[in-house]
Amino acid sequence: MNKTRLEAFSDGLFAVVITIMVLEMDAPIGVDLKSLAPLIPVFLSYILSFIYGGIFWINHHHLMAATCRINSIVLWANLNFLFWLSLIPFFTSWVDENHASPVPVAAYGVSLFMVFGAYRVLELVLFRANDSSTALNQALKSGRREKLSLCAIACAVPLAFIHPFVSMGVYILIAVMWFMPDRNLDRALRNGNVCRARGK
Repeated sequence: MNKTRLEAFSDGLFAVVITIMVLEMDAPIGVDLKSLAPLIPVFLSYILSFIYGGIFWINHHHLMAATCRINSIVLWANLNFLFWLSLIPFFTSWVDENHASPVPVAAYGVSLFMVFGAYRVLELVLFRANDSSTALNQALKSGRREKLSLCAIACAVPLAFIHPFVSMGVYILIAVMWFMPDRNLDRALRNGNVCRARGK
């Protein structure tokens, strides 16, 4: 199977998700700088969600670039990932409209958990579709960053009912951890040994 259509479809959905988020921001009625003050929390949550969209786009790009073969199971796993990603604008808007109340913040965390979980499933499906000696499998098979992120979000969700802003801080720290793609995978892509066994 050719992965070009999968990448094109995924890139299109990433663009739509990011566009929807900015459309949720209503312009203020006033004409002075004070009228922007109520929008600061909305803008900050938009920045966080935009960064998450960018993080997943960059990592998904590296993941696909390191992929040699795909199959129908990969297509469905990718759709599952994109489905959960497409819900991020909804939960971002819910957090904005309710000023980071506990339930929306917890729900935002659940949506992130599902996105990270779906991304990990996509990785595992790609591992099975590709040879065990490829750079993809060698770089990402342990899934340490993914597992750590899922554990951190699982702790942050119930914490939202006690300290919502602490939970948001955890979500920010996870974004920082994912800001750059996996170094081993990035190195393999630069060296051009993506679909070759190590040492060949």
